[in-house]
Amino acid sequence: MPDSIRTVLVLGAGTMGHGIAHVCAQAGCQVRLFDVKDELAQAGIAKIRGNLDKGVEKGKVTAADRDQTLARLAATSDLAGASKDIDLCVEAVPESLELKGKVFSTVHQHAPAHAILASNTSSLSLTALAAASGRPARTIGLHFFNPVHIMKLLEIVLAEQTAPDVLETCRTFGEGIGKTTIVVKDSPGFATSRLGLVIGLEAMRMVESGVASAEDIDKAMELGYGHPMGPLKLTDLVGLDVRLAIAEHLHKEVGEQFRPPALLRRLVRAGKLGKKTGEGFYRW
Repeated sequence: MPDSIRTVLVLGAGTMGHGIAHVCAQAGCQVRLFDVKDELAQAGIAKIRGNLDKGVEKGKVTAADRDQTLARLAATSDLAGASKDIDLCVEAVPESLELKGKVFSTVHQHAPAHAILASNTSSLSLTALAAASGRPARTIGLHFFNPVHIMKLLEIVLAEQTAPDVLETCRTFGEGIGKTTIVVKDSPGFATSRLGLVIGLEAMRMVESGVASAEDIDKAMELGYGHPMGPLKLTDLVGLDVRLAIAEHLHKEVGEQFRPPALLRRLVRAGKLGKKTGEGFYRW
């Protein structure tokens, strides 16, 4: 862990946010987990506690490590106060350029000059976010993968304005929290979302046209190609609404291969968003 990153602010206590807070605290950082309501931030810490408890049960985490990790976590709904004296802010709020720019602007006003602003966005322009952040040279993308405390990859995305020293600090930080890093330029969908979504959308079209069931398509990719999780089960885990929003953005920015299938739109309209609602391509 670089000496320059000791206190981390994570914005959003949902699926990705609480996972990011988990790995940062477990690596030794003091972590502030922000959400718009205290109960949401506290719920995020409760989920971290649950994941750590499972780790203890499986012998992967010691009870002492669990307790020390939890002691480094603090829940808050005071964004201005939480931004003071931080070294790094990682936002994991919904995929809206306006919303992300707004929270970055608030953090910028209250955080010290050296603090880095990082976005967990999976598809939005880092260059545009950097321009809206108030500190473009110290803005970067840190794209984590779900579940964050298990997945080893960290995709570092460079805005046009990102300073070289910020990249090096974030590379060292990624290694310090146990991740393998890759570096990509700011391009729609970056590397991972762009490749992963193509497979996911084609799998949906295959279900839509009756080629095979969701279960059999997933088994084909898991057993035939060694994917740890099939594309449709992964879609349920990520959220069908999230994947639809990314597909619409990439369809506009890249081309027809990202046009969302009608099936995906129907499921989202029906409120079948995947694991978080109990049903998507699977029943949970």
